[in-house]
Amino acid sequence: MPVLTRLIPSPLVVDIRPGALDDLGCVLADERISQSGKLAVAVSGGSGARLRERIAPSLPGATWFEVGGGTIDDAVRLANDIKAGHYDAIVGLGGGKIIDCAKFAAARVGLPLVAVATNLAHDGLCSPVATLDNDAGRGSYGVPNPIAVVIDLNVIREAPVRFVRSGIGDVISNISAVADWELANRVNGEKIDGLAAAMARQAGEAVLRHPGGVGDDNFLQVLAEALVLTGIAMSVSGDSRPSSGACHEINHAFDLLYPKRAAAHGEQCGLGAAFAMYLRGAHEESAYMAEVLRRHGLPVLPEEIGFTPAEFVRAVEFAPQTRPGRYTILEHLDLKTDQIKDTYADYVKAIGS
Repeated sequence: MPVLTRLIPSPLVVDIRPGALDDLGCVLADERISQSGKLAVAVSGGSGARLRERIAPSLPGATWFEVGGGTIDDAVRLANDIKAGHYDAIVGLGGGKIIDCAKFAAARVGLPLVAVATNLAHDGLCSPVATLDNDAGRGSYGVPNPIAVVIDLNVIREAPVRFVRSGIGDVISNISAVADWELANRVNGEKIDGLAAAMARQAGEAVLRHPGGVGDDNFLQVLAEALVLTGIAMSVSGDSRPSSGACHEINHAFDLLYPKRAAAHGEQCGLGAAFAMYLRGAHEESAYMAEVLRRHGLPVLPEEIGFTPAEFVRAVEFAPQTRPGRYTILEHLDLKTDQIKDTYADYVKAIGS
């Protein structure tokens, strides 16, 4: 009987632990990613620049490139600057914007990317997508997965705690996103990748059920691993389906309708997920999700991130327009304004104040 398998696009190295950053040069050399040490390191003017002084002595062959922001122009400029040299790999050192710029640049010049995250704000650090601002607003660009992911938990603890909370909301929203994927499969026959769905759901459940908090190394380890697994799940499925459903449609609606007031990505996704779970009739699951989000200091009501109930209703009504062709509980129910208002009022009563 033939043995049938598939190759899973995943990093060659995943190093998540306290002190991981101090061993970056050795890890890349040992894994033959860069035996010569010729690396192009992209950093921000913030956390990445501060870490440069600390790790530059361990990367003597590196050339450092400061990235101004998270736009497509920044990413193209970085790629053009890197083309002039002869490097083994590109290292993105910083938050999501810097890593996404480095992802895009690496894809453009044909070099492998090493993602060194300085915060855990969202699941993009290991995903095959670079999200960059452009003239039309914001775009998602397909890129290869990072060849290595390095997360130093000591560095993560130094970042603002809001970044950790955002990552919690983003990964917990996987549970709602996978439920939407399964709904699309039942109603429309949309193909579902069972492995990708399992990876994303279990990543979300691991964080949802963990008793620890944002100051606990064990919890941060689980959260970081869950974010990496979510990125790999997206690579397995070939799109963002395992982690993006009604929760992310609501998030995108906030971003588009209220661009100057939008909260952190994971804060909006967590709120969107708790409400979407209530919409699908999973009231106990919604209440438990809201309880966990609250325990970690995340919002479960729009007022907690500066929006009125009316603005939230508008965002939910607008949300399906943000991802044409994606079928979630929002498209399935096709609720009108008054129905959303009534359901939101019931949701508020169900989760308590």
